[in-house]
Amino acid sequence: MNGNELAIGSTAKARTSWYRWIVMLLIFVVYTIAYADRSNLGVALPFIKKEFALSNTEAGALVSLLFFGYAVAQIPAGLIYKKFKVRSVFPLAMIMTSIFTGLQGLTSSVFMLKLYRVGLGISEGPLPIGCLQTINHWFPPKEKGTATGIYLAASKFGAVIAPPIGVFIISMWGWREVFFAFAIPGIILSVVWYLSVKNTPEESAMVSPAELEYIRAEQAVAVAADRPAKPKRDLAWLDRLIRAKQVKLVDTSAGIWRSWNIIGNALGYFFMVGIVNVIMSWIPTYLVSEKGFATMKMGFVSAAPFVGAVAGNFIGGLISDRLLDKRRKPLMLLTALCTSVMMYSLVYAPNDAITLSALLFMAGFLLSIGYSAFSVYAMGATTKEVYPVAYGLVNTGGQLGGAVAPLVVGMILDAFNWNVVFMALAASSILTLLIIATIDEPMNEIQAGK
Repeated sequence: MNGNELAIGSTAKARTSWYRWIVMLLIFVVYTIAYADRSNLGVALPFIKKEFALSNTEAGALVSLLFFGYAVAQIPAGLIYKKFKVRSVFPLAMIMTSIFTGLQGLTSSVFMLKLYRVGLGISEGPLPIGCLQTINHWFPPKEKGTATGIYLAASKFGAVIAPPIGVFIISMWGWREVFFAFAIPGIILSVVWYLSVKNTPEESAMVSPAELEYIRAEQAVAVAADRPAKPKRDLAWLDRLIRAKQVKLVDTSAGIWRSWNIIGNALGYFFMVGIVNVIMSWIPTYLVSEKGFATMKMGFVSAAPFVGAVAGNFIGGLISDRLLDKRRKPLMLLTALCTSVMMYSLVYAPNDAITLSALLFMAGFLLSIGYSAFSVYAMGATTKEVYPVAYGLVNTGGQLGGAVAPLVVGMILDAFNWNVVFMALAASSILTLLIIATIDEPMNEIQAGK
């Protein structure tokens, strides 16, 4: 290398930007607020039940309506993103999410509250696809698991901040004011997103040539199947266990419906999201009605599983990218197995706040250590153009599970008790384990992008 080449290399290094991580920070903040918008109902639910004289089944239905709307929006949102791109659709979805959040505080009847919950679900539906499509374009393959883990940690962080903030607002003003307060940040963030995040890093003036080269060079390696890079470590034993193999990337929307890998992923996600939504929406009621906790104590203990979930998503993303060389399936299996154990352990949960908080923390951590893998899995099995539609299907499965589970829990509580609820959640997690065991681990991404 001559002097000129060294000078050019030094200049390129000096001008390397890290703007993709600024984008990641914005994704984290946006999805934290979005998830807080949906999880604040769990804090207000005991008070809404009392004001409108709702049964457990009716309360479960109220929770579920958001997720039915959310599920219905997934595949159409994937198609809309494919046509109009993230920058045009994402900020509008954020604004509508904030509007329907605020409207819940103005409700005068259960019927109107139900309509607003459906509207919130439909409005929020495009947000996760937009976040993941942004990650897919802005990050190289070896960072996607970490980035997706951060994104999903945001969803759990939203559920961490919602209970204590919601309890404080309720104690000072009332349950309606919770929805007013949570509506404001999304409007502001929609403007910030539109001004700051382009559809691709090529379109952004904030991305240096060196950063763009890093992103695209790594992605070019990831699709060069004819010259796969040597894996970092010998995990052949693990590959045999998880059915790792070269798979043909799904490159059409129709092909998604013929791919058991995508459909199986969606079915597994159905049960996992269902468990998360039960914890988010019903644990505050469980702590008040079953454990006899006061409102303030409930607010802090109900945040414990999501503190664990934040840590689980961060650590799970790093393990998937760094230690497992972008293998997604191992942590999916681990999460399903451990979650079944933790749900069963809640049958014997004590009334002590500290011990119960620790138990809920571990439940959230183990549930989330492989949770992000369900979302990032399709990135290794589809092309970039088809991924939004594939994730739309996966998230439709997840959100249908998230819609059904709270309603079923309400019905179980009206007929049985909380022990039956936790046994049912443990059984659904075992079913997830069996389903995920049948899908392949795409070797295309494992061997590339080192």
